[in-house]
Amino acid sequence: MKIYRYVISAAILLALYTLLSFRVQNPIAEQVLKSIPIVDSFRPINNDALFQSTYEVWFKIPLDHSNPNSPTFPLRGYYSHRSFTRPIVVVIDGYTMYTSNPNEVTRIIEANQLTIEHRFFYKSRPKDSIPWSYLNIRQAAADAHLIISSFKPHYPNKWISTGISKSGQATIFHRRFYPNDVDVSIPYVAPLNFSSEDKRVYEFLNNVGTPECRKKIRDYQLALFRNKKALLPKLDSLAKVNQWTFKMGIDRAYDLSVLEYEFSFWQWGYSCAEIPESNVLANRLFEHWNKVNPFPFFDENEIERIRPFFVQAMTEIGMYGYNIEPFKQYLPDKRNITFEFTLPEGLQARFDSSSMLDIYQWVRDSGNYMLYIYGENDAWSATAVNPGNKTNAVKMVCPGGSHLCRIQNFPKPLRDSIAKVLENWLELPVKIN
Repeated sequence: MKIYRYVISAAILLALYTLLSFRVQNPIAEQVLKSIPIVDSFRPINNDALFQSTYEVWFKIPLDHSNPNSPTFPLRGYYSHRSFTRPIVVVIDGYTMYTSNPNEVTRIIEANQLTIEHRFFYKSRPKDSIPWSYLNIRQAAADAHLIISSFKPHYPNKWISTGISKSGQATIFHRRFYPNDVDVSIPYVAPLNFSSEDKRVYEFLNNVGTPECRKKIRDYQLALFRNKKALLPKLDSLAKVNQWTFKMGIDRAYDLSVLEYEFSFWQWGYSCAEIPESNVLANRLFEHWNKVNPFPFFDENEIERIRPFFVQAMTEIGMYGYNIEPFKQYLPDKRNITFEFTLPEGLQARFDSSSMLDIYQWVRDSGNYMLYIYGENDAWSATAVNPGNKTNAVKMVCPGGSHLCRIQNFPKPLRDSIAKVLENWLELPVKIN
């Protein structure tokens, strides 16, 4: 009878333990969120198998971090918990957040993940209108700093920041102003521009790839201009089907899309073998153009969606332009075309290079524990960071790579080199498959 009672007691204890484990495993991250004063609300969302739980979180963030009495605005994030004994990767977004899935770095080191949306994208903005004067790299870096500081007491292991493209830029900017927030930063394909029309892009495009491929691209663009009368109705029909609205007019959108083709071709890593000969039928010309060129880039709804990027590009973080010299006979323009047309009505933008020159000096002289990832043929590599010899920063360039280049795309010897760098910096085993 006594043995039976012990068996029953053990079964009850096991059941209670299982029940408590189930109840505690998920809310453990909730306790973290409930303890953070700047968390306004949160809700669980579907999580990747790498994590125990994932939450969409809304933070209360000061509009002006230099003003203790500043009003606040809502800023969104994703918080994914795996283990308090694992590192944590902070994805510092440059746009709206596209996914809560694990970043490449998060998967490599099996880490927790915190993703921070950039201020003024999506609904991470004041309700009525965007106060553009508070859209700058210092304020955005302070957003990330405030959120990181709030989670720091809960995760004593290594902290790594990362981001891709503009998010890579945001990663660099945050690290410059708050170098001790994280141990290591891994910005991917992040440009460092010095002008609203950084002319290093033109030099890059004149030298990337082979002369034969560059000539084929130029001939194809000229064919698009020559066949504009036949192709414009096709673009018009496509725009109606997709409900694109070109505020500049479809004629202008056509011209800009021809000019954008060259940059887009190299940015996204298309093959020269795919480019049709310039004397093929109009349908074939348009088919390839539609594949490579992002027509919605000039759609007013798309411009509105990413307008904060364009404002930053034209005032502080820089951009590229379109060299009209080879196409003058087809254009009304007398000088190169830049992206002022994307700015909100009434905003008079003037580019100030001082912020990017400050970032340049920092990455050259002080930017330690920075691993820069670039694609060799990516058009944005025209303005890639070149870390100085005063730092221990490492720049890795993927042979033939595009803007889509990730660590896993590198040849194995280079992947092994990246793994060794990360192992030394993070003091943990790193295996890149």
